[in-house]
Amino acid sequence: MPSNSSASRWQVIVAFACIYFLWGGSFLAIRYSLETIPTFMISGIRFTCAGLILIGLGWRSGAARPSTSEWRAAALLGFVMFFLANGALVIAEHLIPSGLAATLYATLPFWIALLGWWWQGEARPDRRMIGGLALGFAGVVLMFNPFGQGASLNPTGGLLVLFSAFSWGAGSLLSRRVPKPTSTLLASGMNLFCAGIMFLVVSAIIGEWGQVKLSAVSLKSVLSLVYLIVGSSTLAFSAYMWLMNVTTPNRVATYAYVNPVVALILGAWAGNEVLTTIEIIAAGVIIAAVIILTTARKPSPPLKQVISPTLSTEHVT
Repeated sequence: MPSNSSASRWQVIVAFACIYFLWGGSFLAIRYSLETIPTFMISGIRFTCAGLILIGLGWRSGAARPSTSEWRAAALLGFVMFFLANGALVIAEHLIPSGLAATLYATLPFWIALLGWWWQGEARPDRRMIGGLALGFAGVVLMFNPFGQGASLNPTGGLLVLFSAFSWGAGSLLSRRVPKPTSTLLASGMNLFCAGIMFLVVSAIIGEWGQVKLSAVSLKSVLSLVYLIVGSSTLAFSAYMWLMNVTTPNRVATYAYVNPVVALILGAWAGNEVLTTIEIIAAGVIIAAVIILTTARKPSPPLKQVISPTLSTEHVT
């Protein structure tokens, strides 16, 4: 990426397109990869490969070798932000459509706001933020369809996605208190790599590797996994970090409510996912709440210190 001063308009547009569409497509890619590849194996391969790529890029840019304490911190963050968060999300996508998973995952700013105030002593939420939190909570309740009309969201899948967003938010805030390399590429690559190894170990323990037959793995699942490694966990993340240096955090944070829209459209169009009227209304309520929270003005650390991506995006996705 070019330096901050030489950033052109089209480069900014391309970078925004990456975090909007590559991360937005991650939820459907996870669903496709789950069709013929075991759950934990997907995340193990994805994060190990993406972590090695980012570590290599970090070292190539001149980053110093990390210390033992930095590796311990990376393992802790990898466990909370990726092993717990992504593990819950991937399991949830066995139970609920990818578009709804993306919408529920958009509650991440709710957890960031609440945990930042309750845990890290940030400013008490003002009326605008409280209104956004209340609206978001109402949207989540509506998504679970308490009225019992039409198809209901699988409660286990829905709760797993909410736990995923909560874990990512908690890990993001925790990352401000642990030692880490000055290179953001190296630090994030270490987190991903540690999480990837955890997933691979669990995958081996529960016997996933012995269950896999290469002849049964579809090309669609393989291409989806490649997409998650290259598109979601490497390109989109790099674009995010670059944007954090050339534009305002509030503009970058718009991915939080664009991703669910992209995921819902892709899920319905390419994934044949059917949404009920109440689910569409609930999705709109949640996205509106995220917009209110994302655009609220409050004294807090820069977003890049609070919401770490990948995952997808990749945050965790």
